[in-house]
Parts: sequence; C-alpha cells; structure tokens
Amino acid sequence: MLPTKMDKNLIRSDWAQRGFTCDLWIDPPDQIWHDFLHDVDELVLLLEGSCQIELEGRTVRLHGGDELLIPAGTRHTVRNCGEGPARWLHGFRQQAVAG
Repeated sequence: MLPTKMDKNLIRSDWAQRGFTCDLWIDPPDQIWHDFLHDVDELVLLLEGSCQIELEGRTVRLHGGDELLIPAGTRHTVRNCGEGPARWLHGFRQQAVAG
C-alpha cells in the first residue's frame, strides 16, 4: 500500500545514499520527451499523475509511487498520459570523483 504523501526529503536522502541526485520535475498534460539518451544511469519516481516510458522495445506505465531505473545508454521517451500534471523526481548517478 502506498502512502498518501511521499516524503521527498526521505527519498532524496535514500537516493543520495544510492549515489543519485534528486530533482523535482512537473510535466503538463500531453508532454512528451522524445528519444533521450544519457551517459549515466537515471532514476525516476512518479509522485503524482500517470506517465509511460518507452525503452528497449517495451513500454512501462508508471503510477504514483512507482520507481524506475533507466540504465546508461538506454534511449527512452517519456509521456505524461494523465489528464493533469505529472509530478516526478528524477536523478542521475553521480560519477565517482578520483581522490
């Protein structure tokens, strides 16, 4: 069962421990981000709304509380397929700094 309100500070802390940045993004209805490709892993968590992500020949439908890891080098398209805004967190794996 999903909590009615996700604690973004706890999520940010968890992601930081896992090596990811964490930023809030809000997409209006019908927003489509076509064919993105990143050189690092991307992590997304849908907070509110409904969206789908097309990657590696498959479509993943996300609902509030769903998290998805998009591996580095994976071409993907994100669509807000809900009737309202889609609010989601996204982050990128931080590169280790040589010391």
